[in-house]
Amino acid sequence: MIKQFNNIYKKECILFVNLGTPDSYKPKDVKKYLKEFLSDPRIIDIPAIPRFLLLNLFILPFRPKKVSPKYEKIWQKDGSPLIIHTNKLKEELEKVLDKKYIVEFAMRYGNPSIDDVLEKIKNMNVNSIKIIPLFPQYSSANAGSINQKIMKIIQKWEIIPSIEFKNYFYDNPNFIYAWSEIGKQYLNNENYDHILFSFHGLPESHIKKLGYKKCLKENCCNAITEDNLYCYKAQCIQTAHLIAESLNLSKENYSISFQSRFGKTIWIEPYTEQTLKNLAKAGYKNILVFSPSFVTDCLETLYEIEIEYQDVFKFAGGNKLQLVQSLNSNPIWVRALEKIIQD
Repeated sequence: MIKQFNNIYKKECILFVNLGTPDSYKPKDVKKYLKEFLSDPRIIDIPAIPRFLLLNLFILPFRPKKVSPKYEKIWQKDGSPLIIHTNKLKEELEKVLDKKYIVEFAMRYGNPSIDDVLEKIKNMNVNSIKIIPLFPQYSSANAGSINQKIMKIIQKWEIIPSIEFKNYFYDNPNFIYAWSEIGKQYLNNENYDHILFSFHGLPESHIKKLGYKKCLKENCCNAITEDNLYCYKAQCIQTAHLIAESLNLSKENYSISFQSRFGKTIWIEPYTEQTLKNLAKAGYKNILVFSPSFVTDCLETLYEIEIEYQDVFKFAGGNKLQLVQSLNSNPIWVRALEKIIQD
């Protein structure tokens, strides 16, 4: 009888959190989104007053009009690809978990907001919440910001359920398997001269703030050690090596780079744009691009890689740049994520 009672009243929740997207591709909605996003001190990590001035005098008056057409290019009939794919992932995961968990998703910036979704979860009287930021590699700007936001909200609750954060899964065998299986579908259908693993970039300052003594020196990022466990760049490199190993790629057959540089500060290198130029000049004509810092297709994959970098590569002498579609709600990824949750 006691066991039956516990099963009736035990409610466990899985909360996925993705980065976010504007409500529409129109400049006013892009501006609203960018204001929330870039006001986060974990994104632009400078003192509050300089950040406010930078944002309101130099970024928001101009950038929304530049970014809006890019969102329009990738916008789908039902809205933002990021929302569509994340919602589909939620629906498919609910099916395989078969009511073992309540599954919800939120966006760190934009809608559905973390505030609204947590309020919904609060009213469900759950016993536990497993929070999974949909970022394979940890950084203060992604999972760190999400965790901070969630803790700030939940600390005000009268009843605080058990909370578990999944900070990263960059080397999880199920995650690596999903990418390699999807990648094989491209490699089996066409011959490519080279493979590029392009990860979202970060300013070098974000990495150096971790305090690692050899940070960004002496190839310290080439392996995960006790000294760089939370280094974003090291985690990215490890992800690429593991996927490459799963695909039986030799080291000379693939490269690793970092995209989405913004502003004039120094970001972690090498940059994807320059890497593509170098590959084209070296005679590589057909390149397959993985972007394993994203599990959902978004502006950075659908526009930056498929459109902008495609043009860069061709202009430099290349022929074709093929993006490997992200994990999205692929059944392989749904099953892999189920195992990650249960583990």
